[in-house]
Amino acid sequence: MTAELSRFKVKEGKNETVEQWMGYLNEHMDKVLLTLEDEKMFVETIFKEELEGVTYLYWYSVQGEGGTELESSSHEVDKKHIEFWNECIDSAYGSVDLEPQVVMIQEKVRDAMK
Repeated sequence: MTAELSRFKVKEGKNETVEQWMGYLNEHMDKVLLTLEDEKMFVETIFKEELEGVTYLYWYSVQGEGGTELESSSHEVDKKHIEFWNECIDSAYGSVDLEPQVVMIQEKVRDAMK
């Protein structure tokens, strides 16, 4: 099991497109949840923050082992997600991966994730 929190910078001028992206994911949640099954992604949450006029998206996830990679998904919703990602995320910034210090997940939940 892996718990991750990563920050990505949104390209300048792409805030409106980010809103469309997040709206798309929320509107197609039934399809999104199907893709999470393939990825063995038990929790995935996207947060948005604006600092000094720059927008950042944070991905928090808890994932089991052996899931499929997003890039190899055949789901249409994942292909659209990747299109939005490529349009909105500043690849020159890369990602900032925060280091987990404590992962608090009840044993019964961990057992259900196996």
